[in-house]
Amino acid sequence: MKISIIIPVLNEVEHIKSTITTTKTGQNIEVIVVDGGSNDGTVEIVRTLKVSLIKSAPGRALQMNTGALTATGDILLFLHADTQLPPDFDAMIRQALPIPGIIAGAFSLKIDAEFTSLRLVEKGVSWRSQFWQMPYGDQAIFLKQEIFQAVGGFPELPIMEDFELIRKLKRLGKIITLRTPVVTSARRWLKKGIWQTTLINQVVIIAYFLNISPITIRNWYRRGK
Repeated sequence: MKISIIIPVLNEVEHIKSTITTTKTGQNIEVIVVDGGSNDGTVEIVRTLKVSLIKSAPGRALQMNTGALTATGDILLFLHADTQLPPDFDAMIRQALPIPGIIAGAFSLKIDAEFTSLRLVEKGVSWRSQFWQMPYGDQAIFLKQEIFQAVGGFPELPIMEDFELIRKLKRLGKIITLRTPVVTSARRWLKKGIWQTTLINQVVIIAYFLNISPITIRNWYRRGK
């Protein structure tokens, strides 16, 4: 089965090359970078890396859905621009999806900084993913193309699009979280502070469940960052 790796980008000049490099170990894959209007040199770097580059209006959900429309793979893998795949990621995905009852999956999470508090964050992510079956987008969500289309893709929300997609998928089957981690940048935790960022993330989820407008949540989240 062919895997289409879809990477939404917006001004990711510091990370995009290393992220795309980690996709190169895969067999029978295509890489689709969806640019939302970068002006920092991201596009110029992507053009040197022999992957597909398409343009989209900005918005992570919209960009990922746009990439999925052009994907030719049987399997879709949605990868954040600052997240690196492990070796043999493709074999692990191809082994996981045929398991009876599995509808989608993601990887465990490792955050790229040496702080004890981040190890605790990783444990929390592991617990949430394994017991609640709620991995988030920075864990590289994967699923079959036909399932993605059947659920209508990512809801085009300004925030929480990965959360809502996983909620839809859980109604159809089990979400598996592989023990092998992807490695994501620590930048969003370090910019504001590890515990404050973690708290903000939890408040965002609560606000979403309270039916506060995603636009309001997004604006508040950006101020919190």
